[in-house]
Amino acid sequence: MTGTLALVCCGGVLFASGTALLMARPLTRILLGIVLIGNGVNILVLATSGAAGRAALLYPESDPGRMADPLPQAFILTAIVITLAVTAFLVTMAYRSWQHSGNDDVPDDIEDIRVVRRATYAEERERLRAAYRKRRHEYRALARGEEEREAREHSAYQRLGTARDRYREMRRRARADARVFRARQARAEETAEEIEGEDDPWQTILGADR
Repeated sequence: MTGTLALVCCGGVLFASGTALLMARPLTRILLGIVLIGNGVNILVLATSGAAGRAALLYPESDPGRMADPLPQAFILTAIVITLAVTAFLVTMAYRSWQHSGNDDVPDDIEDIRVVRRATYAEERERLRAAYRKRRHEYRALARGEEEREAREHSAYQRLGTARDRYREMRRRARADARVFRARQARAEETAEEIEGEDDPWQTILGADR
């Protein structure tokens, strides 16, 4: 049980380390990650193997307790061969990349960059459209408010002009009435003065009788 637990822990550590190296950009680290993952898988497969069961063909003097299950060992052998082939392929790719560009970093895929830029462009376009619609709505609301304010000011100016015209007409009529009243008053005063200047016939008649 202790040996199996140690194998499981060792395989888990190798698998986790290989996954962390596999996420890196340099091909060298990717290669090491593939190797560690392969070895971790092999150890986990070995940890899952146990004692063999009773086979269909077994010699009478054979002891099944001293035998191991050959299937996990065959799996491990096949995995070792596949891991070796993948390692050789990645070593060739890393060496070719180093000869071509001077480093073994994995470049970004052009199509992936286009997809990301297209998505970013679509998001930016939607954001700008939303901002434009908001600004246009605010501008239309402001324009309507400005038109209403101008209409109210125009109506107020019209009412003010009408009131001013009425005031001028009333003032003109008042001045005309005042002039007519002054003329009548002046004529009345002149008539009174003329009457006072003339001799009263009754006074003359009464004076003669007296």
